[in-house]
Amino acid sequence: MKGYIQVYTGNGKGKTTAALGLAFRAAGAGLRVFIGQFIKMGDYSEIKALARFSDLITVKQFGQGRFIKGKPSLEDMSSAASGLKEIQERLLAGEFDVVIVEEGNVAVSAGLFSEKELLDLMDRKPPQVEMIITGRGALPSVIEKADLVTEMKEIKHYYHQGVVARVGIEK
Repeated sequence: MKGYIQVYTGNGKGKTTAALGLAFRAAGAGLRVFIGQFIKMGDYSEIKALARFSDLITVKQFGQGRFIKGKPSLEDMSSAASGLKEIQERLLAGEFDVVIVEEGNVAVSAGLFSEKELLDLMDRKPPQVEMIITGRGALPSVIEKADLVTEMKEIKHYYHQGVVARVGIEK
């Protein structure tokens, strides 16, 4: 099976949800999935659910669990660098059929790693591996290199009426 590069971007809700839905679908078909999450850290509801499929889905978090405003800290940079290295190793090792680079676009825009490093990762993808990159702010070069791009566009969101993130729905 030929693998493609998919990008889920935009300011609307659903980028991670779409990638995780694909991960569950792939696992249901017996495919092995690696999810590398940048920026995020913690025991979110999706992490708890994914643990039930640990024989087929591997999740690693490469973040400090906080938003990055301004220049990233040394810990943020170090965590992202080791994450990018591990994703590349996993991608090339042939042990996974699907590799998800969760918040990869945001990691680039936050300065955790460069546009060139993300593009190089895309270039190194083996032909049979499906790669998914999520996060708002996908750069034109990433969009150009991808085979499928979906932009989630916010039309209306209850967050603007003061609804906080709910366990099991938004977190």
